[in-house]
Amino acid sequence: MTDRFSRAFPFLFVVLWSTGFIGARLGLPHIEPLTFLLIRYLVVIGCMVVLALAFRAPWPQTPSAWLHIGIAGLLMHGVYLGGVFIAISKGLPAGVASLVVGVQPLLTAVGAGWLLGETVLKRQWLGLLLGLAGVALVVFNKIGGTFGLAALVPAVAALIGITAGTLYQKRFCPSFDWRTGSVAQFVPTAVVTGLLAWCFETGTIDWTGELVFALGWLVLVLSLGAVSLLNWLIRNSNAVNIASLFYLVPPCTAVFAWLLFGETFTGLALLGMVLTVWGVYLARK
Repeated sequence: MTDRFSRAFPFLFVVLWSTGFIGARLGLPHIEPLTFLLIRYLVVIGCMVVLALAFRAPWPQTPSAWLHIGIAGLLMHGVYLGGVFIAISKGLPAGVASLVVGVQPLLTAVGAGWLLGETVLKRQWLGLLLGLAGVALVVFNKIGGTFGLAALVPAVAALIGITAGTLYQKRFCPSFDWRTGSVAQFVPTAVVTGLLAWCFETGTIDWTGELVFALGWLVLVLSLGAVSLLNWLIRNSNAVNIASLFYLVPPCTAVFAWLLFGETFTGLALLGMVLTVWGVYLARK
């Protein structure tokens, strides 16, 4: 029974992770991106501390363990989420933001061979390249129309952050308790995000029902659910297999964005979607 559930974890992760772009799109009209993330991080830290104390979860044992987990958290949450939220706040559609970050599997494959010594098969390289071509078709179709480079650059930074964070965690701290490890990841992320928000944002918040719902969803479903699943995947799979799942995020996000916000894609973009799904099939076959 446990094995059956664990086989579903990658696909559950994809669905939950996809909704993060939608939560950002829903809440950002009412709050600045870094302020939004800071509140999210603080709530997550509070929830995880309560869970860790209630279940007597083990804490990292050495200063180096705290340091490595914290650096992985800064990359995977601070740089990645900060880039995505800033990009969407500047007008990047949620579906396109997920597609830009979808280049991650190709970058991860390169890094996995170089840093982790993992073997990437020719079939996997073909799948990763097809996925990259699909992402390029969608982004090329959109750029210059609904957004410009000012919105695209933060998304590229997010791509670099999630790739580097996945490789770093797999290399230096693949195993830790998901409750105390989340505290170790989110505390430095909250500190850095808070300093940036204080320097560059006004702190103005319009507390609407949409914002409260988006914040609750991002805390409970994303930070407690999807992030915990990602940590489990990093602990129990190789880097290329984990990263290839991100090719499935854009189609899921596109469906959610179409249903909720009316974001549409042309035939060329839909062809790109097909290539991304085919690519992940080859990479994980």
